[in-house]
Amino acid sequence: MNAIAQALIDKIRHLPPQRMAEVEDFVDFLRARDDEQRLAQAAAKASEASFAQVWDNDDDAAYDRL
Repeated sequence: MNAIAQALIDKIRHLPPQRMAEVEDFVDFLRARDDEQRLAQAAAKASEASFAQVWDNDDDAAYDRL
């Protein structure tokens, strides 16, 4: 375990139980947010090929230069 993680654990150990619950909720929130961002990025990447046909055309070439 690295020093930062150990320092964080030591700080959490000194919190009252209700504060520990808040820390746990916050950690869960951070993990969920990261998961949502990864999912959104994966969906965007997966849809690139489908949208490429729509986006890559001569009629829209003027917008590519903006």
